Amino acid sequence: MTTQDVGDVQDGRRRRWQEHNQVRRQVIIDATIAVLERQAPGEEFQVQAVADEAKMSRTVIYRHFVDRADLDRAVQRQICENVGNELLPALSLDGTPDQIIHGIVSSFVTWSTEHPTLYWFAERDLAGWEPSPLGQAVQQVAEGIEGIMSIVVAALGVELTDDDRAALDPWVFGLIGAVFAAVRRWLERADREPSTQAFIAILSESIWLQINGMALSRGLNLPDLPISDLLQALGPAAADDD
Repeated sequence: MTTQDVGDVQDGRRRRWQEHNQVRRQVIIDATIAVLERQAPGEEFQVQAVADEAKMSRTVIYRHFVDRADLDRAVQRQICENVGNELLPALSLDGTPDQIIHGIVSSFVTWSTEHPTLYWFAERDLAGWEPSPLGQAVQQVAEGIEGIMSIVVAALGVELTDDDRAALDPWVFGLIGAVFAAVRRWLERADREPSTQAFIAILSESIWLQINGMALSRGLNLPDLPISDLLQALGPAAADDD
């Protein structure tokens, strides 16, 4: 066997071992989420419960995670990735702007009511670790909405001021962050009122009124058309950029 052959064998073993470790890490993360789902918001999970769920020893868990904080962070990332997977389909360009806003709010509120403990855990502040997974999830959704707003502005042939363009990112980020905060407050209420559908409608209307109000104050009449139609009106170049 040549030196190259030996190296290839070692690389293959190393790759298989890395894949094995990744699979075990995911099993542990999924087990932690399963344990959290059975608990109430605010209740700390026990590593032994995770070990039992994953059918492995605590020792094995700590072979894959440096410490409890490392496990917590990995679980937060997974939860926020799951949230993102729920929200991103609502950013479909087939809807009108207000329909897209309603879809995002509806998806998030529905997910939160079904997984209140996961939402609580995702929001936990793990000191000394930035950026937070939840902040990244907010940013991802905010960027999607900002992109949609840019399409609308371009389709209307309006030129925003430099200040408006510079403020668009933090302003949209603030809108989405406010949704997360409002949902948390609603979930924490002893009597969850108003109803889920009423809360979705009120929250969606509030966000839309802010967006539409800012547009009107700048002479923009937002069209009641699917974003895909506006994108098509901009021509092939705009579609390629999207």
